Amino acid sequence: MQFQKTRSASETILLCQESLGYTFCKRLLDIVVSLTALILLSPLWLGIALAIRLTSPGPVIYRQRRVIGKNGREFTAYKFRTMCVDTDDSAHKNAVAQFVQDNKAPVVVEDHGRIKPIYKIVDDPRITPLGYHLRRTGLDEAPQFINVLRGEMSIVGPRPPLYYEYELYNDWHKQRLSVLPGITGLYQVTARSAVSFDEMVHIDLEYIRKRSLWLDLKIMFLTPINVIILRKGGY
Repeated sequence: MQFQKTRSASETILLCQESLGYTFCKRLLDIVVSLTALILLSPLWLGIALAIRLTSPGPVIYRQRRVIGKNGREFTAYKFRTMCVDTDDSAHKNAVAQFVQDNKAPVVVEDHGRIKPIYKIVDDPRITPLGYHLRRTGLDEAPQFINVLRGEMSIVGPRPPLYYEYELYNDWHKQRLSVLPGITGLYQVTARSAVSFDEMVHIDLEYIRKRSLWLDLKIMFLTPINVIILRKGGY
Protein backbone atom coordinates (compact mmCIF):
# COMPACT_ATOMS: atom_id res chain seq x y z
CA MET A 1 0.00 0.00 0.00
CA GLN A 2 1.46 3.36 -1.01
CA PHE A 3 0.66 6.97 -0.30
CA GLN A 4 1.33 10.22 -2.11
CA LYS A 5 2.59 13.38 -0.44
CA THR A 6 1.00 16.74 -1.07
CA ARG A 7 3.15 19.27 -2.88
CA SER A 8 3.55 21.65 0.05
CA ALA A 9 3.28 21.25 3.80
CA SER A 10 1.54 24.61 4.06
CA GLU A 11 -0.99 24.24 1.25
CA THR A 12 -4.68 23.97 2.02
CA ILE A 13 -6.05 20.50 1.42
CA LEU A 14 -9.53 20.35 -0.05
CA LEU A 15 -11.08 17.32 1.59
CA CYS A 16 -14.08 15.65 0.01
CA GLN A 17 -17.27 15.15 1.98
CA GLU A 18 -18.29 11.64 2.96
CA SER A 19 -21.28 10.25 1.07
CA LEU A 20 -24.28 9.32 3.18
CA GLY A 21 -23.93 5.71 2.05
CA TYR A 22 -20.30 5.52 3.14
CA THR A 23 -21.06 7.25 6.46
CA PHE A 24 -23.87 4.79 7.23
CA CYS A 25 -21.86 1.70 6.20
CA LYS A 26 -18.78 2.85 8.09
CA ARG A 27 -20.77 3.43 11.28
CA LEU A 28 -22.49 0.05 10.93
CA LEU A 29 -19.11 -1.62 10.38
CA ASP A 30 -17.70 0.16 13.44
CA ILE A 31 -20.53 -1.12 15.65
CA VAL A 32 -20.44 -4.69 14.33
CA VAL A 33 -16.64 -5.03 14.53
CA SER A 34 -16.42 -3.41 17.99
CA LEU A 35 -19.15 -5.57 19.51
CA THR A 36 -17.70 -8.70 17.90
CA ALA A 37 -14.19 -7.95 19.16
CA LEU A 38 -15.34 -7.09 22.67
CA ILE A 39 -17.49 -10.23 22.97
CA LEU A 40 -15.54 -12.90 21.08
CA LEU A 41 -12.15 -11.81 22.43
CA SER A 42 -13.39 -11.23 25.98
CA PRO A 43 -11.17 -14.07 27.35
CA LEU A 44 -8.12 -12.23 25.96
CA TRP A 45 -9.21 -8.90 27.43
CA LEU A 46 -9.88 -10.54 30.81
CA GLY A 47 -6.46 -12.22 30.68
CA ILE A 48 -4.75 -8.91 29.95
CA ALA A 49 -6.69 -7.21 32.74
CA LEU A 50 -5.69 -9.94 35.21
CA ALA A 51 -2.03 -9.73 34.12
CA ILE A 52 -2.03 -5.94 34.63
CA ARG A 53 -3.56 -6.34 38.08
CA LEU A 54 -1.03 -8.96 39.13
CA THR A 55 2.11 -7.26 37.78
CA SER A 56 1.72 -3.62 38.81
CA PRO A 57 -0.38 -1.63 41.29
CA GLY A 58 -3.06 0.62 39.90
CA PRO A 59 -6.20 0.48 37.76
CA VAL A 60 -6.51 -1.87 34.81
CA ILE A 61 -8.02 0.75 32.50
CA TYR A 62 -6.29 4.07 31.95
CA ARG A 63 -8.59 6.99 31.18
CA GLN A 64 -6.67 9.28 28.85
CA ARG A 65 -8.37 12.65 29.32
CA ARG A 66 -8.37 15.65 26.99
CA VAL A 67 -7.88 13.59 23.84
CA ILE A 68 -8.77 15.57 20.72
CA GLY A 69 -11.31 14.11 18.32
CA LYS A 70 -13.15 15.19 15.19
CA ASN A 71 -13.14 18.95 14.61
CA GLY A 72 -11.16 19.57 17.81
CA ARG A 73 -13.71 18.12 20.24
CA GLU A 74 -12.29 16.72 23.48
CA PHE A 75 -13.16 13.29 24.85
CA THR A 76 -11.77 10.66 27.21
CA ALA A 77 -10.09 7.67 25.53
CA TYR A 78 -9.75 4.27 27.21
CA LYS A 79 -6.64 2.10 27.14
CA PHE A 80 -5.19 -0.80 29.09
CA ARG A 81 -2.77 0.77 31.56
CA THR A 82 0.81 0.31 30.42
CA MET A 83 2.58 2.72 32.78
CA CYS A 84 3.29 2.94 36.46
CA VAL A 85 0.81 5.20 38.27
CA ASP A 86 1.58 8.84 39.09
CA THR A 87 4.41 9.18 36.56
CA ASP A 88 5.87 12.45 35.29
CA ASP A 89 4.86 13.15 31.68
CA SER A 90 7.32 16.01 31.07
CA ALA A 91 9.65 13.76 29.04
CA HIS A 92 6.76 12.77 26.79
CA LYS A 93 5.70 16.39 26.31
CA ASN A 94 9.25 17.32 25.32
CA ALA A 95 9.44 14.41 22.87
CA VAL A 96 6.07 15.41 21.36
CA ALA A 97 7.27 19.00 20.92
CA GLN A 98 10.42 17.77 19.19
CA PHE A 99 8.38 15.46 16.96
CA VAL A 100 5.72 18.03 15.99
CA GLN A 101 7.59 21.35 15.95
CA ASP A 102 11.06 20.24 14.89
CA ASN A 103 9.91 17.26 12.81
CA LYS A 104 12.74 15.22 14.33
CA ALA A 105 12.96 11.66 15.59
CA PRO A 106 13.23 11.36 19.41
CA VAL A 107 15.86 8.61 19.10
CA VAL A 108 18.28 7.18 16.54
CA VAL A 109 19.48 3.57 16.68
CA GLU A 110 21.79 1.25 14.76
CA ASP A 111 19.98 -1.16 12.44
CA HIS A 112 22.29 -3.66 10.70
CA GLY A 113 25.09 -1.12 10.65
CA ARG A 114 22.91 1.75 9.44
CA ILE A 115 21.56 4.69 11.37
CA LYS A 116 17.79 4.41 11.80
CA PRO A 117 15.63 7.25 13.17
CA ILE A 118 12.65 6.20 15.31
CA TYR A 119 9.80 8.65 15.67
CA LYS A 120 8.70 7.36 19.05
CA ILE A 121 10.03 7.32 22.62
CA VAL A 122 12.03 4.13 23.19
CA ASP A 123 12.90 2.57 26.58
CA ASP A 124 10.48 4.86 28.40
CA PRO A 125 11.10 4.15 32.13
CA ARG A 126 7.45 4.85 32.93
CA ILE A 127 6.27 1.76 31.02
CA THR A 128 5.82 -1.53 32.87
CA PRO A 129 7.34 -4.76 31.44
CA LEU A 130 3.87 -6.00 30.49
CA GLY A 131 2.98 -2.57 29.14
CA TYR A 132 5.96 -2.74 26.79
CA HIS A 133 4.56 -5.85 25.09
CA LEU A 134 1.01 -4.46 25.01
CA ARG A 135 2.26 -1.33 23.26
CA ARG A 136 4.39 -3.21 20.75
CA THR A 137 1.37 -5.25 19.66
CA GLY A 138 -1.13 -2.40 19.94
CA LEU A 139 -3.29 -4.45 22.32
CA ASP A 140 -3.29 -1.60 24.84
CA GLU A 141 -5.69 0.22 22.49
CA ALA A 142 -8.39 -2.50 22.70
CA PRO A 143 -10.62 -0.65 25.23
CA GLN A 144 -11.06 2.07 22.60
CA PHE A 145 -13.68 -0.19 21.03
CA ILE A 146 -15.84 1.42 23.74
CA ASN A 147 -15.01 4.86 22.32
CA VAL A 148 -16.04 3.55 18.90
CA LEU A 149 -19.41 2.36 20.21
CA ARG A 150 -19.90 5.79 21.81
CA GLY A 151 -19.33 7.46 18.45
CA GLU A 152 -16.18 9.29 19.58
CA MET A 153 -13.86 7.22 17.39
CA SER A 154 -13.96 4.90 14.40
CA ILE A 155 -12.10 1.64 13.80
CA VAL A 156 -10.13 3.31 10.98
CA GLY A 157 -8.94 6.91 10.96
CA PRO A 158 -6.06 9.15 12.05
CA ARG A 159 -4.90 8.56 15.61
CA PRO A 160 -6.26 11.17 18.07
CA PRO A 161 -3.70 13.50 19.69
CA LEU A 162 -3.53 14.67 23.27
CA TYR A 163 -4.38 18.32 23.89
CA TYR A 164 -0.75 19.40 24.37
CA GLU A 165 0.15 17.86 21.02
CA TYR A 166 -2.85 19.45 19.29
CA GLU A 167 -1.85 22.89 20.63
CA LEU A 168 1.41 22.61 18.65
CA TYR A 169 -0.35 21.90 15.35
CA ASN A 170 -0.28 24.26 12.39
CA ASP A 171 -3.60 24.81 10.66
CA TRP A 172 -2.85 22.25 7.94
CA HIS A 173 -2.00 19.63 10.60
CA LYS A 174 -5.48 20.04 12.10
CA GLN A 175 -7.05 18.82 8.86
CA ARG A 176 -6.16 15.28 9.90
CA LEU A 177 -8.99 15.58 12.44
CA SER A 178 -11.67 16.54 9.95
CA VAL A 179 -12.90 12.94 10.35
CA LEU A 180 -13.39 10.72 13.37
CA PRO A 181 -10.06 9.51 14.80
CA GLY A 182 -9.42 5.78 14.62
CA ILE A 183 -7.94 2.87 16.53
CA THR A 184 -5.86 2.08 13.46
CA GLY A 185 -5.19 3.82 10.18
CA LEU A 186 -3.20 4.05 6.99
CA TYR A 187 -0.15 5.33 8.90
CA GLN A 188 -0.17 2.31 11.24
CA VAL A 189 -0.05 -0.20 8.38
CA THR A 190 2.43 1.67 6.17
CA ALA A 191 4.90 3.74 8.17
CA ARG A 192 4.36 3.28 11.92
CA SER A 193 7.17 5.07 13.86
CA ALA A 194 9.24 5.32 10.65
CA VAL A 195 8.43 8.78 9.27
CA SER A 196 8.46 12.38 10.50
CA PHE A 197 5.38 14.11 11.86
CA ASP A 198 4.72 16.03 8.64
CA GLU A 199 4.95 12.82 6.65
CA MET A 200 2.56 11.14 9.08
CA VAL A 201 0.06 13.96 8.53
CA HIS A 202 0.44 13.60 4.77
CA ILE A 203 -0.47 9.91 5.11
CA ASP A 204 -3.52 10.76 7.22
CA LEU A 205 -4.65 13.35 4.65
CA GLU A 206 -4.12 10.83 1.89
CA TYR A 207 -6.45 8.44 3.74
CA ILE A 208 -9.06 11.18 4.17
CA ARG A 209 -9.00 12.03 0.47
CA LYS A 210 -9.24 8.38 -0.63
CA ARG A 211 -11.36 6.95 2.18
CA SER A 212 -13.81 4.27 1.18
CA LEU A 213 -15.32 1.15 2.68
CA TRP A 214 -12.87 -0.96 0.67
CA LEU A 215 -9.87 1.00 1.99
CA ASP A 216 -11.17 0.72 5.56
CA LEU A 217 -11.55 -3.05 5.20
CA LYS A 218 -8.06 -3.33 3.72
CA ILE A 219 -6.54 -1.39 6.64
CA MET A 220 -8.49 -3.49 9.14
CA PHE A 221 -7.17 -6.66 7.48
CA LEU A 222 -3.56 -5.44 7.47
CA THR A 223 -3.56 -4.16 11.06
CA PRO A 224 -3.32 -7.51 12.92
CA ILE A 225 -0.68 -8.70 10.44
CA ASN A 226 1.59 -5.63 10.49
CA VAL A 227 1.01 -4.40 14.04
CA ILE A 228 0.20 -7.45 16.18
CA ILE A 229 2.00 -10.30 14.38
CA LEU A 230 4.95 -8.61 12.63
CA ARG A 231 5.06 -5.72 15.16
CA LYS A 232 6.26 -3.30 12.51
CA GLY A 233 7.16 0.03 14.08
CA GLY A 234 6.51 -1.24 17.61
CA TYR A 235 9.01 -0.22 20.30
